[in-house]
Amino acid sequence: MTRPTMEDVAAAAGVSRALVSLVMRNSPKVSEHRRRAVLQAASDLGYQPHAMARSLASRTSNLVGVMVSDLRNAFFADVVEGMDEAAQDAGLELILTTGRRSAARERTALDGLLAFRPGGIILLSPVLPAAAIRDASQRCPIVLVSRTSSTATVDTVNDDGETGAALAVDHLVSLGHRRIVHLDGGAAFAAPPRRKGYTAAMQRYGLEPMVVPSEHTDAAGAAAVRKLLNLFSPGTFPTALLCGNDFNAVGAMSALAEAGLRVPEDVSIVGYDNTSLAALRHVSLTTIDQPRTSIGRLAVEALTERLRDGRTEPVRKRLEPSLVVRATTAAPRG
Repeated sequence: MTRPTMEDVAAAAGVSRALVSLVMRNSPKVSEHRRRAVLQAASDLGYQPHAMARSLASRTSNLVGVMVSDLRNAFFADVVEGMDEAAQDAGLELILTTGRRSAARERTALDGLLAFRPGGIILLSPVLPAAAIRDASQRCPIVLVSRTSSTATVDTVNDDGETGAALAVDHLVSLGHRRIVHLDGGAAFAAPPRRKGYTAAMQRYGLEPMVVPSEHTDAAGAAAVRKLLNLFSPGTFPTALLCGNDFNAVGAMSALAEAGLRVPEDVSIVGYDNTSLAALRHVSLTTIDQPRTSIGRLAVEALTERLRDGRTEPVRKRLEPSLVVRATTAAPRG
C-alpha cells in the first residue's frame, strides 16, 4: 500500500500543497476552517508527516533528542516525564536513546541523534568527554542534566548535591548517629558534590568522614557493604550509611539483610533522588529528593529559549534538594 503524501492530502482537502505544509507546521497564518479541513483529510488518508523531512525542509526543527545514560535508573524516567510535559506544551517532539553508561556507545547514540538534525539535544548524566559535547553544541543547542559544563553553547540543569548530602548527614546526626559512612557514586558526575557535602557536614559535627568508593547501581551498593563487613567488627560497624543514590541504597539494604543486619534497627540508610523505587511500601527509603520533573521541564525550557527566543548566554540552573524521611532511618541502638 502506497503511503499517502502531502499532495494527496492537498487534493482531498481541496487546497494547495503549500497550505498543507503550513498546517503541518502549526502556522498561525491558516484559518481555522481550512486547518480543520486539512487535518480531517490527513486523518481520513492516514497521513503522518515525516518528522525528519520536516526538519530538513525547515531552518528550525521541532525534534529534541534525549540521551539517557542508564534506562534502569528510575530517576531518569521521572526527568523524561517532565521533559515530555514541557515538550508537548511547546509543540516539540522527543526522540529517546541510551548510551548504557559507555562513552563509546554514547558517542554513537549522539551521532544518531545529530543525524535527525534536531532543534536541540538533552543529555542526561552523560559520560562522554567534554570535547565531544562541545563539538555537538556547535551543531545544535545542548543541555546537560546532572553534569556541569563551562561551554557557552551548553546549558546545564542540576541539583545542589552538596546541600543534599549535608541534609542527609544533619538528619542522621539529629537521630544520634556518629559512625556515618558514605557509599559514593564513583565516576558519576553527580558524585563529587555529594562527597564534598557529606565530608564538610561530618567535619562540621567533629565526626570522622569515611567514603567507600561505589557506583550508582544496586550491585555496587551491595559490594560496598560486603567490603565494610570485612573491615569492621560487629561492635564497630557503622550505624548509618549515606548511599550515592536510591539504587545503591537498595543494594546496600540487600547485603545488610544477607549479613543478618536489620534496617533501621542495626543500620540506618539514606538514599538520594527520591525515585519511585524509594516510595515502594516494602522499601520505604529515607532519601534526598531531587525535583525530577522540574529538572526535565527546565531542560526543555532552556532549549526553547535558545531555539525561539534567540538566547545565546549559557544558563546554569541549580535546584534545591529536600529530605524525605521514611522507614529506613531511626536512632542507633543503645
